[in-house]
Amino acid sequence: MRFSLTATLLALSSAASAASQWGFTDGSVTVAAKGGEGVTEKFTSAVRVKTEVALGHTSTLKVSLTAEEDSKAKRPHQAFLVLREKASGLEAPFPLIIKESGKGSVKLTQKDLPIQLLNAAAPLEAKIVLGSFGASKAIVASVFDINVVRNPNGANNYEAPLRYGKRPEIHHIFRADPKNPPKVISLAFAGAVLAAVPVLLISWLALGANLSHAGKALGAAPISHAVFYGSILAMEGVFFLYYSTWNLFQTLPAIAVVGVVAFLSGNSALGEVQRRRLAGER
Repeated sequence: MRFSLTATLLALSSAASAASQWGFTDGSVTVAAKGGEGVTEKFTSAVRVKTEVALGHTSTLKVSLTAEEDSKAKRPHQAFLVLREKASGLEAPFPLIIKESGKGSVKLTQKDLPIQLLNAAAPLEAKIVLGSFGASKAIVASVFDINVVRNPNGANNYEAPLRYGKRPEIHHIFRADPKNPPKVISLAFAGAVLAAVPVLLISWLALGANLSHAGKALGAAPISHAVFYGSILAMEGVFFLYYSTWNLFQTLPAIAVVGVVAFLSGNSALGEVQRRRLAGER
């Protein structure tokens, strides 16, 4: 029993280690300038191209290989040449066209590269990615490096896009509160208002204002007249506070309250005056 158990464990271990995996053979990369002969380098999944592959602005790069599953030529469902910028980790995939025989290739030029890879300062890493459905393990093999040789006479108008992330702290600078006008101007207008008071009193007397009816008016409707005149003085006090210390949000509610009181009391007080007028007492 011990021997059979050991043999079973060894058999399972051997089966796990012998699981099928995707791979490739006949890997090559060819770079040919326009109208010139190409330079070809060979590679495998285990051996990279030792020298950098130079891709000029007029050159075409071609990668060819034969895909295999468990050492048998076969077409995988996924086959890509992936170019990667080592500094940022940015990658760009280029699909290989694979035939039923497993032979496949892909061609690209500088026009096919994203602008971020085209402007990379360091050589790009080229990887072969093969995989498919089933139990076979996919393969990701680094095979060579590409040195992108830009056109020295070409214009580079690339601007890095806006990246969302942490931004510098914003310090709000609020405008200072408005200042009162100079005291000279304030005193001048205050003097003009005070000077108008005697003019108002003289105008009342000239127009026939009868102050002797004040006692009768207060006797008939004391609360209405007192509250009405008091609301007028209160409104002037609100305006003074707005000028001196209050802001608009403090002033508007006070104006609303005093205005309602002045309307109600004034309506009653003027009704009393109207009754005396109709009685012929004015």
